Amino acid sequence: MLGIGLCAGTLLTLAAGRAAAALLFGVEPYDPVTFLIAGCSLALVAAGASYVPARRAGNLDPVIALRQE
Repeated sequence: MLGIGLCAGTLLTLAAGRAAAALLFGVEPYDPVTFLIAGCSLALVAAGASYVPARRAGNLDPVIALRQE
């Protein structure tokens, strides 16, 4: 899901970059360093947000979980 979101966001950002460049003076619409930093930071946030629930689910005994439902 993260990969799909990053790809879609990159494509939308590239399209919006043209509009920003046309409206604002001195704005670079295609800065690869900014794209890389934004993508890596989003990937780190997604990994951090999914680590704790995955860790808790990994420590759970399936038999106990099924009996409680």
